[in-house]
Amino acid sequence: MSRVMALDYGTKAMGVAVSDELRLTARPLTTLRRQKLSDAQVAAHVVELITEYEVALLLVGLPLNMDGTRGAAVAKVERFVAHLQAHADVPIQMPIQMIDERLTSREADARLREQGADARERKAKSDEYAALILLEDFLAGVA
Repeated sequence: MSRVMALDYGTKAMGVAVSDELRLTARPLTTLRRQKLSDAQVAAHVVELITEYEVALLLVGLPLNMDGTRGAAVAKVERFVAHLQAHADVPIQMPIQMIDERLTSREADARLREQGADARERKAKSDEYAALILLEDFLAGVA
């Protein structure tokens, strides 16, 4: 098998998590800060990570409303996925699956609090932990 990567897309930051090759465990990888970066530039960074970690499946969190309907944020995620699929240098030639990300940010904050993270650390790591939760749920068959 090969790795799965999860992205928690945000307008200010994007959390990234990756599985091991056997898809048994997951870990937070990084948070990509988006200051003044276009979706195409962020997509280029994601492609670099996909190549480096030999990823075979990409998960992208879908920010549905609490009632399950699609809000304005969904269109932003779909535009970003389109940038990934049409990336000029290395088009993504792998399955990209969008999965429900409701409450992952809240759970990420709770986990970081349990680990004793202060407010600054929680803010810095919450996106990659949200991606971690997406990935863990997928690997466990919940998503």
